Amino acid sequence: MKIFSQFTGFDWDDANQDKNWHKHNVTWWECEEVFFNQPLYSAPDLRHSLKEERFYALGKTNSSRLLFLVFTRRKSKIRIITARDMHKKERKMYHEKAQKDSKV
Repeated sequence: MKIFSQFTGFDWDDANQDKNWHKHNVTWWECEEVFFNQPLYSAPDLRHSLKEERFYALGKTNSSRLLFLVFTRRKSKIRIITARDMHKKERKMYHEKAQKDSKV
């Protein structure tokens, strides 16, 4: 994906790391794994981009856990804002896109 080629790593905010763990039981390393596994789908999060450009991503961890992430960029790094398990509609969309892409 074109957007990810410009990033050189991750920029973590301690509060977000804790929030993702306590609220959604998602570890920081699971969030990072998503960006190295395929398929990975991302799009601008226009509804939440009023103060800064935000994106969402649908992807999976090394253990195949399906996650929904919201992130922004901080210079050349990815800053995760929130992470949680995908909802039913997101899982369906993820699997449909993956199936369609595998036929290409």
